[in-house]
Amino acid sequence: MTLVQEEDNVTAGSIGAPWRIGTRGSLLALTQAGTIRDALVAAGHEAELIVVKTAGDLSSEPVQQIGVGVFTSALRDELAAGNIDIAVHSYKDLPTAQDPRFTIAAIPPRADPRDALVARDGLVLGELPAGSRVGTSAPRRASQLRALGLGLDIVALRGNLDTRLRKVSEGELDAVVVARAGLARIGRLDAVTEALEPVQMLPAPGQGALAVECRSDDSELIEVLTALDDAATRASIIAERALLAELEAGCTAPIGALAEVVESIDEDGRIFDELSLRGCAAAVDGSDTVRASVVGSPANADELGRALARELLDMGARELLSVAEPGPSAPEPESGSNTQAVNAPASDFTQPSPMENNQ
Repeated sequence: MTLVQEEDNVTAGSIGAPWRIGTRGSLLALTQAGTIRDALVAAGHEAELIVVKTAGDLSSEPVQQIGVGVFTSALRDELAAGNIDIAVHSYKDLPTAQDPRFTIAAIPPRADPRDALVARDGLVLGELPAGSRVGTSAPRRASQLRALGLGLDIVALRGNLDTRLRKVSEGELDAVVVARAGLARIGRLDAVTEALEPVQMLPAPGQGALAVECRSDDSELIEVLTALDDAATRASIIAERALLAELEAGCTAPIGALAEVVESIDEDGRIFDELSLRGCAAAVDGSDTVRASVVGSPANADELGRALARELLDMGARELLSVAEPGPSAPEPESGSNTQAVNAPASDFTQPSPMENNQ
């Protein structure tokens, strides 16, 4: 059963009960939800944080084993039950299938979507010697790391950001790869030894973006939250997630995507906005990767994402995504002994789901 706990109330002198913002209890999740609370307070609305415990927070098993949507379903259950008014998600955790009960009323400006390397001795990726143990929670990251041909030993990893960083500082791992946005939000950018450029590693669709969700029939709150929306970020996320949906990729699928709204100049010297989208699909064993890109109008973000997905499928993405995991090292037990994992299942195309948890 989901447990709900109230945080300290924060008010801004508006009339009526405070908006209740649901969030997971990790430092990162609380920080992310806190930015939405603070924005509402600054706009003259009362708001408070409500901590919702999820099955994912109570388990140390890999996401593939504890189930898809584990980090979002508990928040949505509380939202549907009326126990909270707003849910704040890391957008990449949300299933691609829309739930008509809810609406994403706001997508605030996106943080830097790149992945970040945190390595011992200040090393960058190219300086890690062959055989270095690199931890990551995401098949997407594992596949792209293997594709670089550096001979790294990829180790499955779970836990919050502090836990992951500690595995490097205490010598259990030589490095970890995590979302740069998460480190920025909790004030730990000092730990980053290299921000990985998209040419090395495309991020997960939606990485670095927040989804501010409420009930679809709450027109008053939708109007309030819409003021927090960033049009460029919304167009980018629509394109990236349309690509993911068209590929019908599950949480074990190594797919990367990154969209950006950029300024262009036509032949008459007029400046206009374009949406640039890059995408990739990889064999999880790193044996092959297909990449493609497309440019178009931000107004056509959904179709651009789906068109790029079809191009990737024409290039063989379906076959690559069905390649089984080569059996990376399992997360180390508390004793620190080395235990090998069995081969992970191939990508699941049967139900849309989040790519990876929000770390």
